[in-house]
Amino acid sequence: MKETLAELERWGADVIFGRAKGFRAGMTRLFMSVLSVVFRGLVKTRLAVYRRRWKQQSHLGTAVISIGNISVGGTGKTPVVELLSRTLRDRGRRVAILSRGYKSKSLKETQEWTDAGGRRIPADEMPKVVSTGKALLLDSKFAGDEPYMLARNLDGVAVVVDKDRVKGGRFAVRHLGADTLVLDDGLQYLHLAHGTDIVLVDKSAPYGTGHLLPRGTLREPPGHLRRASYILITKCDGEPNDRLIEELRRHNPHAPIIECAHGPRYIEELFTGHRESLDYLQDKWVAAISGIAVPESFERSLRKLGARVEIRRHFADHYRFTRREIDAFMNRCIERDMELVLTTEKDAVRFPRPTEVTVPIWFLRIEVEILSGHDAWEAMIDRFCLPCAPGDPVLRHRDEYVA
Repeated sequence: MKETLAELERWGADVIFGRAKGFRAGMTRLFMSVLSVVFRGLVKTRLAVYRRRWKQQSHLGTAVISIGNISVGGTGKTPVVELLSRTLRDRGRRVAILSRGYKSKSLKETQEWTDAGGRRIPADEMPKVVSTGKALLLDSKFAGDEPYMLARNLDGVAVVVDKDRVKGGRFAVRHLGADTLVLDDGLQYLHLAHGTDIVLVDKSAPYGTGHLLPRGTLREPPGHLRRASYILITKCDGEPNDRLIEELRRHNPHAPIIECAHGPRYIEELFTGHRESLDYLQDKWVAAISGIAVPESFERSLRKLGARVEIRRHFADHYRFTRREIDAFMNRCIERDMELVLTTEKDAVRFPRPTEVTVPIWFLRIEVEILSGHDAWEAMIDRFCLPCAPGDPVLRHRDEYVA
C-alpha cells in the first residue's frame, strides 16, 4: 500500500512538471487546471478574510519571523532557516523554530512537561518538543525531516512542532524562554501574526511551474510577492539576476532583495560521521538515492563536483525508506561496482541502516551563502538584535501584511 501511494504521488509530480506524457496525463492536467481556478478563488478569499479582520490573528508579544515561499518545495528553505536561526542565536536572541512537521507521525503518548512552578502542562497545550536547545528529544519519524535536521544542527535553538503554530509559539515563549520565533514555511500561515516575511524565490524557477496548485506548484499568484518584507533569490550561480530582479520589482517595489547561493560544503559518512572534502568525489562511480521534490538538482550538483552518477533512484518527497528497499538498492550497487552511495542531508535523517554496509553511504552537506545584499541582511539582523521600544515594528503586526 505504501509503495502504491508513493508511486501515485510520484506520477502526480510527473504530470505537474510535464514529464508524464500521453492521453491520461493530458486529461489529468486539464482537470487540474479547472481545480486551479477554484484554488485561486479560495486563496484570495482567505487573504481577504484576514485583511478585513473577519478572522483575527493571534499575537504572542514577541518577534515572529516567517520564512516561506509562494511555491511548493525546492527553494532551499531549510538552509536559510538554519542560517537565520544560528545568526540570531549568536547575537544573543533566544530562538525557537516553529514547524508543522510535515509527514511526521503522531506521538503515541503526549510528552510530559512541567512548568517552573511544578505544574504539569495539560496535553491539549503540549506541542511536540523536538529540541529544547539543550537536548534532542524526538527522532525524524515523530519530528519530521526538516525539524529534526534543524534541531540536530542547531545547539541553543529550540525546535517545536505542531500544526497549530500559535500553540507551539505560546509554549516556546512560556516554557522554553524564547524571545524570537522563526516560523518555518510560514507565509501562508495567517493565524499567527508575523511582522517580518522573508520570501524565497528560486532563481531557476521563480514562479514554480507557472500554474497554481494543483495544476502547478504555486501556492499563491506571483503578485502576492508584495507581501514580502525581504526577498531572497536562492540558488544563484554568480551570474547577473537583473531580469529577474526587474520582474520581482514589478510585484514588490520596496522589499530589499538579497541574492544567495546554496552550495555543497562537504560530504559526511552516514553511520560514522567521517567527513571528506568535495574533492573526494572526483571521478568516483556514484549511486544517487533521494526522496526530495527535485532530485535532478541534487544529481546535477554531484556531476558538477566530478562524480560519475551511474545509478539513480528516486522516491516521493519525504518518503520513508524501508530496509528492504535499501538492501535491494545496495545489492544493485554491488553488482555495478559502485564506489559509494550518496544521498541528501534531508534523506539521511530517515535512512535505515542496511543489513550490510557493503558500499559506503554518504550525504551531501548544503549551506547557504549571501552573495549580494549583505547590508540588507545585516540591517535585518540588527533590527531584531538591537534594543527596541515596545512600539517597534519588530513586535508590531504590519497592517499591510495580508494586503
